[in-house]
Amino acid sequence: MSRSDRILADAEAVLRRHSERGQSLSARARQRRNAGLMRKVKYAVAAVLAILIGSAVAGFVMPLGTSGVMIVLGLIIAALLLVALIPAERRVRTEALAQTALPALPLQTEIWLENQRRALPAPAVTLVDSIGVKLETLAPQLERLGEQEPAAQEIRRLLSDHLPELVTGYQSIPAPLRREERNGRVPEKQLVEGLAVIDAEIARMSETLASGDLDKLATQNRFLELKYQEAKELGQ
Repeated sequence: MSRSDRILADAEAVLRRHSERGQSLSARARQRRNAGLMRKVKYAVAAVLAILIGSAVAGFVMPLGTSGVMIVLGLIIAALLLVALIPAERRVRTEALAQTALPALPLQTEIWLENQRRALPAPAVTLVDSIGVKLETLAPQLERLGEQEPAAQEIRRLLSDHLPELVTGYQSIPAPLRREERNGRVPEKQLVEGLAVIDAEIARMSETLASGDLDKLATQNRFLELKYQEAKELGQ
């Protein structure tokens, strides 16, 4: 096996292990919601402490009395209500995907997909989970990709145009008609087939980007081998 073949084999093994460890879209969404809830708890504790400390300081200057205590309780309740209104995880609007920076686009697309899953049939949800795992793999690869590169534009079109149009197009069809054949096509089947194509396309893009990195690594290795050989010849 050549050096480049070994590099490719190692990369495929890493990607395979990563895929096996990959969590479903819903599991990662749960983690984000739990993290958001913890942030809300911290905000609530901080707000209550600030009010209590402020009221204690004010009490040293002037006794609060019954009305003062009621005001403090009112402030605490108001602060808790305000914190409760903060969403645990912000929603991503469809139109916002097109304005998202490329490195952040996979995560924002994943959050957007999670927000849509309740309106999707079971076979589509399975594909949505698969897409979410692939987006997690794709995200770090995009950090080194320039916005104007053809690959970046292709990825942006897929994630911010084609994918949302497919899902929102399906959702715009009345629920009773989604499983009915019309002009030889069934909307639910079209959705599932379209998501399968997008799932495969994201995998292809990720592999292409990885191959580019591997090609660069192989070139660097050949350059180092050449320099090493030249050094050996000079030492003879």
